Amino acid sequence: MSTLTATPVSPPVNRWLQLVLGVVCMCMIANMQYGWTFFVNPIQERHGWDRAAIQVAFTIFVVTETWLVPIEGWFVDKYGPRIVTLVGGLLCGLAWVINAYADSLFMLYVGAAIGGTGAGAVYGTCVGNSLKWFPDRRGLAAGLTAMGFGAGSALTVVPIQAVIHHYSYEHAFFWFGLGQGLVVMAVALLLSAPKKGDVPAIARVSQSRRDYAPSEMVRTPIFWVMYAMFVMMAAGGLMATAQLGPIAKDFHIADTPVSLLGITLPALTFAATIDRVLNGVTRPLFGWISDHIGRENTMFLSFGIEGIGIYMLSQFGQDPFMFVILTGLVFFAWGEIYSLFPATCGDTFGSKYAATNAGLLYTAKGTAALIVPYTSILTTMTGSWHAVFLAAAALNILAALMAIFVLKPMRQGYTKAQAASEAEVKTATAH
Repeated sequence: MSTLTATPVSPPVNRWLQLVLGVVCMCMIANMQYGWTFFVNPIQERHGWDRAAIQVAFTIFVVTETWLVPIEGWFVDKYGPRIVTLVGGLLCGLAWVINAYADSLFMLYVGAAIGGTGAGAVYGTCVGNSLKWFPDRRGLAAGLTAMGFGAGSALTVVPIQAVIHHYSYEHAFFWFGLGQGLVVMAVALLLSAPKKGDVPAIARVSQSRRDYAPSEMVRTPIFWVMYAMFVMMAAGGLMATAQLGPIAKDFHIADTPVSLLGITLPALTFAATIDRVLNGVTRPLFGWISDHIGRENTMFLSFGIEGIGIYMLSQFGQDPFMFVILTGLVFFAWGEIYSLFPATCGDTFGSKYAATNAGLLYTAKGTAALIVPYTSILTTMTGSWHAVFLAAAALNILAALMAIFVLKPMRQGYTKAQAASEAEVKTATAH
């Protein structure tokens, strides 16, 4: 893993178009995850189902969205991004139509599974494709692509809530699902993978000289350290994503007006809007920073901020104004994991199998999602969200320390070992 110094190829403008197309697709599937919190309370009020049982659907969505990505990534690496994204858009639209008509928890779970499969196909394809088109700017490219997923739902926060309020949550599921799915399918027809010579061969950070197949990658300790850190970081953010509405309701501040930047909105609406924007902006920002100061240093900085933010939310979140500010900080310091980990994976294990390898690492998000339903149970048992917040904050601080004291020296050692191996091969060849 040494910095590449080959003469850069003049990349075609097409790679920036491909990046934009990927961002559009990500924006269209963002509500699948980030819009979910607005449906939880209306579903509970309509059917009387237990909140924890409803949130199982969110877990099913995230598990299928993540754990199937390696398979979808394999199809992308072999057949290209177009067909996988096309099918993914179809499944995303179908899922929310099913949710609109779901009159049982089983049907809600079916919709979640279909939606997760579709969203994972789109997500894995777009992130993997960006890593291939931008080996010279992986942090920025992965960050911009992931920004679409993080911030894409910001513009629909108010419209979705309005449709739910004036019509029903079923109407919101049906029409937004249909529209989002159709846009993804249309954009998918324009996606393509880079051919040899289409991308520059120069890197800003240390990168592997060879491409590791998925079977090789999963046998390395570095992969599992990154996986553990990903789970730790994803757990807290997914809890906040799924439970934002219920938390605001339990804090009795959901409908309390908050004025900020000359705008006055209910606390939950304001928080959800700002959170989506910051959750999106942070991905290219920290991705760009990591391209310049290193992946692990950036992880330490952002993960530490996340841990502090979650702890402060547990202490001051019952104030409507502080709820808006602190949830914004939490989402700002959380979203960057979806640029830092894929970029680090690409740097460490190469470009050829980038979609599959990044997909395998992305399954950590699904593992973390298994924790989300238990946050509702733990809150019911303890009578507050305090224990949940403290646990999430502790995991974030631990991940920050692991970035500097575990992952960084491991990757440095990996670099030296690979360089030594290459030197031995050259010496043997020379003789």
